[in-house]
Amino acid sequence: MNNLYLQLFLTFCKIGAFTFGGGWAMISIIQREIVERHRWIELDEFLDLLAVAQSMPGILAVNISVVVGDRLKGLKGSICAALGTILPSFLMILAIAIFLTPDTIKNNPIVSRIFKGIRPAVVALIIAPVLTTAKAARINWKTVIIPVAVALLIYSKIPVISNPIIYIVLGAIGGYIYYMHDLMNKNRKEADDA
Repeated sequence: MNNLYLQLFLTFCKIGAFTFGGGWAMISIIQREIVERHRWIELDEFLDLLAVAQSMPGILAVNISVVVGDRLKGLKGSICAALGTILPSFLMILAIAIFLTPDTIKNNPIVSRIFKGIRPAVVALIIAPVLTTAKAARINWKTVIIPVAVALLIYSKIPVISNPIIYIVLGAIGGYIYYMHDLMNKNRKEADDA
């Protein structure tokens, strides 16, 4: 298939149609499709785009599709990828709204059992990208304290320290300081070598 716009649409359409559990559950599937299967971008770049997508307001899966589509084909690519992500869910919800009432879904034992069966799979789909991201971000036993501490602080429900925006800003500041420190050391080493 030569048309990258169509490939983007169909790839994200498949991702949107067969992933339950929201954006985090989609990450491992998106990574497999974008990085491993199609080889459109490298893993490091995917993780950078994932960080950008997470920092934007809105639905994570749509944000990822937009940034990947934009990276590959600009505005038109982001539109194709976003439509591919949104369309399956929209059509499923539309079909449910037309053919099933809330009482039918709630009181139907088959539907209830299906959703109970899906729950453990969704947990696994959420854990998989966390482990992959941790490995790619080079988190080891020495640095694991940072994400664990942040997760516990957010989970604490204490109003001042449980706001995730604080940690996004602190992470950006910390990354900038680390980059500048690294750059100064590199410049100092080059000056010493000269």
